Amino acid sequence: MVDRFQAHAASMEGPATHGFAITPSDAADLSEVTRAIYVGGAGNLAVRLLSGADVTFAAVSAGTVLPIRALRVLTASTATNLVGLS
Repeated sequence: MVDRFQAHAASMEGPATHGFAITPSDAADLSEVTRAIYVGGAGNLAVRLLSGADVTFAAVSAGTVLPIRALRVLTASTATNLVGLS
């Protein structure tokens, strides 16, 4: 497969190159820090950001991509089908 952008450096403004399913946990960090989180099912998204701050994004619509650097998704989240993008 041809990757026409292979020689270009990855940047925070560029598209994600990896994705992984997220299972909320109050005790365990994600396998890697996200550059964004895709929300497949509407609800609240409670996260611990890279800064260490815990925040809740209320009433996130299904299909939303939040450009956030998250360490952890907390169990207070009601949003579903979460995908971490990096």
